[in-house]
Amino acid sequence: MTSNAPAACCTIGVKHEGEAKGRFQQIADVEVYISSPQRATKRAILLLTDVIGHRFINAQLIADQLAANGYLVVMPDLFHGDPVLLNRPASFDLMSWLKGPPGHLPSRVEPVVHAVLKEMKSNMGCERVGAAKYAVRLLQPGLCDVAYVAHPSFVDAEELAAIKGPLSIAAAETDSIFPASKRHESEDILIKVGQPYQINLFGGVEHGFAVRADITKPTIRFAKESAFLQAVAWFGQYL
Repeated sequence: MTSNAPAACCTIGVKHEGEAKGRFQQIADVEVYISSPQRATKRAILLLTDVIGHRFINAQLIADQLAANGYLVVMPDLFHGDPVLLNRPASFDLMSWLKGPPGHLPSRVEPVVHAVLKEMKSNMGCERVGAAKYAVRLLQPGLCDVAYVAHPSFVDAEELAAIKGPLSIAAAETDSIFPASKRHESEDILIKVGQPYQINLFGGVEHGFAVRADITKPTIRFAKESAFLQAVAWFGQYL
């Protein structure tokens, strides 16, 4: 594994203020949040959320910000209407939620992702697609052209070694899921892979900072905004 198993840090954070500008729609029998740019484009981003899901305002605001930078953004419900609520009590068993029944492991999530991606490339006319979050395994010919992930989890070394496109990673200084040892392991793998890659390490922040950080704190807000700009620059270069 190039990241450790999910932990409580995956479910805690701060809800952000703002008004979502996108819309909900059914695609391939999946509810998705779609945020469109001002000008029509055939370049799209498949935004794959953390366990809090696509109806979390923080994720919707990120989708809207990406759309404001010129991309069609599609963010599907990965969890069949059963996301984790933000800031669950300490007694909440995340692994039981993941493993089920019915469960939310890759075997149940991936069919949703592939169905939406297929629809994007066919009926929605998206010629090039970038992926964010659950994206490393999608970085293959015919699937996604470029990927960006923040504080990754659920990534196997074999999946990272198999990527066929550019990958950018935003990492947190304090992260039990993607600690320094896993980050260095990922660096070694990416050097051997030979694809364009980038790993930016942000000090003073923890796992989840790019989505659920307390942005009233200047250092944390700077890291969150810088990680977003990292994504925009990466997609601008390779998508």
